[in-house]
Amino acid sequence: MQTLLVTGGAGFIGGCFVRRAVARGDVRIVNLDKLTYAGNPDSIPPDSDLHHLQAGDIGDSELVRSLLTKFEPDAIVNFAAESHVDRSIDGPMEFVQTNVVGTCRLLEEVRRYYSSLSESRREAFRFLHVSTDEVYGSLGDTGLFTESTPYAPNSPYSASKAASDHFVRAYLHTYGLPTLMTNCSNNYGPYQFPEKLIPLIILNALDGKPLPVYGDGLNVRDWLYVEDHCEAIETVLAGGKIGECYNVGGNNEQANINIVKTICSTIDRLRPGLPHAPCESLITYVKDRPGHDRRYAIDASKIRAELGWVPRQDFVSGIESTVQWYMDNDEWVARIQSGDYRRERLGLGG
Repeated sequence: MQTLLVTGGAGFIGGCFVRRAVARGDVRIVNLDKLTYAGNPDSIPPDSDLHHLQAGDIGDSELVRSLLTKFEPDAIVNFAAESHVDRSIDGPMEFVQTNVVGTCRLLEEVRRYYSSLSESRREAFRFLHVSTDEVYGSLGDTGLFTESTPYAPNSPYSASKAASDHFVRAYLHTYGLPTLMTNCSNNYGPYQFPEKLIPLIILNALDGKPLPVYGDGLNVRDWLYVEDHCEAIETVLAGGKIGECYNVGGNNEQANINIVKTICSTIDRLRPGLPHAPCESLITYVKDRPGHDRRYAIDASKIRAELGWVPRQDFVSGIESTVQWYMDNDEWVARIQSGDYRRERLGLGG
């Protein structure tokens, strides 16, 4: 059975990848996660023959080396990253430490491990780095990000991810490490931490709280359902060409205000009779954040043409299933909001 070392596998996207793999039962997952505020053991399967959760940092070289030696993975999938733009504005150095320094230390340990493998195992080995479309900067009213779009990051978060992408490329060209990279658009779906736009709006709308919208609400993003993203990662890991980057998008360009209004109308329909209905009455415009990119849009034609991947969810169906999930999972939400999911971590891993 193939073994994967998945970093950041208790986070939103990594957790979805882990749940899918364990449900299939065809791989063994070694899940290395620092278990910061965004890493949640409630979102992933318990430890078993198919899944081992190890609390720890990708920047801990000794720990990474011990996991590589003990479990001998056939591939690495690197989700581990600080990813919230607002937090990067308030505290950029933590993003540098995890996304740049941590990725470099991980790459160095993987390089050493890769050099120790037999020739046949080296031929099959892959290091897949999961990145973001934010490294490309901001688009005007037209155009799409392609894999050849020059990098132009505008926030500490996107700058740190751009740096990590460049180091992955350097380890390919300097050391021959067989790397793959994906750059995805904004993800949404079940189990997302409530500080992100879509779960924040869902939960605030259900509770009758203000729905904050930055600036004029016309910043545009391409939205990708998290299950579709993880299927794309699985596809690239299985068939992607070494050294290639693949843009992954949902073909769902939406202005932020349209996102909020779609969520409001969905909640009004799925939960009629809320005392504060219609939920659109809760919309509150707030001061825009610094360096807020105006528009992102992904050209995903390469992954479609070369590997046959296309997203399964359209935006309307994806939002409805996401809203329904949050309405059906009060306990998960309550443990996030109370902090209980963090207080029970002592003794995890090892």
